[in-house]
Amino acid sequence: MATVQLEKVNKIYDNGFHAIHDLDLEVADKEFLVLVGPSGCGKSTALRMVAGLETISNGTMRIGDRVVNDIEPKDRDIAMVFQNYALYPHMSVYDNIGFALKLAKVPKEEIDSRVRKAAAILELEANLDRKPGQLSGGQRQRVAMGRAIVRQPAAFLMDEPLSNLDAKLRVQMRAEIAALQRELAVTTVYVTHDQVEAMTMGDRVAVLKDGYLQQVDSPQSLYDQPNNVFVAAFIGSPSMNLFEAALRIEGDTATVTIGSQAVTLAPEVLQQRPALRSFADKPLIMGVRPEDFEDAAIAKDAPPDRRVSAKVSLIEALGSELMVHFSMDATKIDSGDPDAVEEASQAGRMTMVGRFSPRSRVRMGDTIEMAVTTEQLHFFDPESRLAIWD
Repeated sequence: MATVQLEKVNKIYDNGFHAIHDLDLEVADKEFLVLVGPSGCGKSTALRMVAGLETISNGTMRIGDRVVNDIEPKDRDIAMVFQNYALYPHMSVYDNIGFALKLAKVPKEEIDSRVRKAAAILELEANLDRKPGQLSGGQRQRVAMGRAIVRQPAAFLMDEPLSNLDAKLRVQMRAEIAALQRELAVTTVYVTHDQVEAMTMGDRVAVLKDGYLQQVDSPQSLYDQPNNVFVAAFIGSPSMNLFEAALRIEGDTATVTIGSQAVTLAPEVLQQRPALRSFADKPLIMGVRPEDFEDAAIAKDAPPDRRVSAKVSLIEALGSELMVHFSMDATKIDSGDPDAVEEASQAGRMTMVGRFSPRSRVRMGDTIEMAVTTEQLHFFDPESRLAIWD
């Protein structure tokens, strides 16, 4: 097993396009690290540089104790799983899994042992004589995983391996891959554009935007303590509601104005974010996770000064929860995510999303009161777009 280290790694193409900027990243031995970001952010390029499929313009790449900048892909002791599986259609499952070992002139007995062990782990034993065309998408993905497992590499590299599967199978396979990685204890770098995949699979998640590393942390820390507006909006589904707000502080009491409405902050907000005091009487960016809005008819203990009113424009009933879309007279903030699907906004009003209890009886067109969990609000500097903490 091995660590994977990228030190000030850059990728500049011949046409001058700077795809990766001074990327510093260390993947610990046996760690499952996910690279996530919108289309074109550089995550696949970074993975391909680790694999040796892209050259490094400058910087240092290490796998284990070796600098691998100039080492051929076949000599890097890594195994890669691709989006399209890259299986040989004329070969059986057995031969697909063992093909790399055959090329490496591994003895037949050892090839047979490794292939059958991998097949047992992946529940492919009954399919070893079949061709890829006779398998389901999930089974083909397992074959691709088996081909990586038998090589017993220092690291697995996975480039959007689940993107060709349907939604239900993706959920099943991401759980299987995460469990398999923990069982094998192999250092793994996994690329995806799906932040739900990233949150559910990774020990840590690295968020990229325009070739720059935005933040790397545990999934929960990314969700609870995003470094900037982009990470705040990108991590979480539905996305965080972001809008302009104004802060007023009198003694130990702080209120924020959202459009024409004001909300009093819980006392601990200023204690946790002392730097907020320097934004008194100044504009800032405020973020509210959908779950931090609730129907005030249910959240009856919410004080009147921690409520806002809004008009319901759409309700999505999901059984366990309601996604309630509503409009308020606030100015929306662009998150900087090129893949984001923006809510339609009317003149002078923005549409937000709340995650309500299914016990709520709100209806489309209603003007309702919502409780705001102010302890969980997020605040950002409008100029730097960085989170406001200390």
